[in-house]
Amino acid sequence: MQDKYTFEYATIRIVPKVEREEFFNVGVIVFSKKKKYLGIKYHICPDKWKAFCTDVDIKKYQAYLEAWELVCKGTPAGGRIGAMELSDRFRWLTACRSTIIQSSKTHPGLCEDPASVLEDIFNKNVL
Repeated sequence: MQDKYTFEYATIRIVPKVEREEFFNVGVIVFSKKKKYLGIKYHICPDKWKAFCTDVDIKKYQAYLEAWELVCKGTPAGGRIGAMELSDRFRWLTACRSTIIQSSKTHPGLCEDPASVLEDIFNKNVL
């Protein structure tokens, strides 16, 4: 167990009509403090999009998710939040919000490689 590191993850959801509380999963965020890792992976399935929301442009949501990715990467393009510490960026991205893009509660686990965990959770929860 000494080769295992703690990690946390949250599922990213799109909630096209917040008042209806319907959502579908589009991505995953994984954070490991010990491994100094913060990763995000997302994909908006056009068929799911059409089933949930035909009156809003999918490109707008794609742009929002790209901004989340910039925050994860910690680049200057991520703005003030992108300049924060790794753990603070993860907490900001996974904070409870009532907007069109939300995240689930965070879930903990143990892993050897957080990047492979990101892939695995993405494949199970999104695809």
